[in-house]
Amino acid sequence: MLDSKGVIYKGRTEGMNKYKEPFAVDTDKRTLAEAVRGADVFYGLSIANVLTPEMVRTMADRPFICAMANPDPEIKYELAKEARPDVIVATGRSDCPNQVNNVLGFPFIFRGALDVRASAINEEMKFAASQSLYNLTREDVPDYVLRAYGVDSLKFGPDYIIPKPLDMRVMLWEIHRSSQGSHGYRGGP
Repeated sequence: MLDSKGVIYKGRTEGMNKYKEPFAVDTDKRTLAEAVRGADVFYGLSIANVLTPEMVRTMADRPFICAMANPDPEIKYELAKEARPDVIVATGRSDCPNQVNNVLGFPFIFRGALDVRASAINEEMKFAASQSLYNLTREDVPDYVLRAYGVDSLKFGPDYIIPKPLDMRVMLWEIHRSSQGSHGYRGGP
């Protein structure tokens, strides 16, 4: 794990606090470039353009990059794919494949909770909602979704790991699953 001061490592004093201390690891890595070398996953919640194509090239085979800085991610989708054609990239941008957006989750989790008169959102409900998204990506995508995004097809794979926000089935599947999750239920669509 890194922050604006670099790798959060055991023995570091600069910029440390009680919240970061549990994440400190015993490593000689100090920079982002060193930390991503050989890594399977990069999950960014930081600032634009901190991950370079050179860094992406040093990652493990078929890496996953979740670049969530918005509106400009830690690395642009196109640059990551250029650097490593085998990379799977998700961002918060609607103009890129694999848009991660809170509109895919909480509106419908809340609706499911209201439908069953739950007094709280629990981990089971969130997990059930995530499972509905996982399952939905494996279904055939309706024509109205394809038209909305100007594509001929969408099939589960590197450029379609999460449903599109304009897919109305997200609401139905997630409300059903999250409301069932309030009772520990793992079934549903």
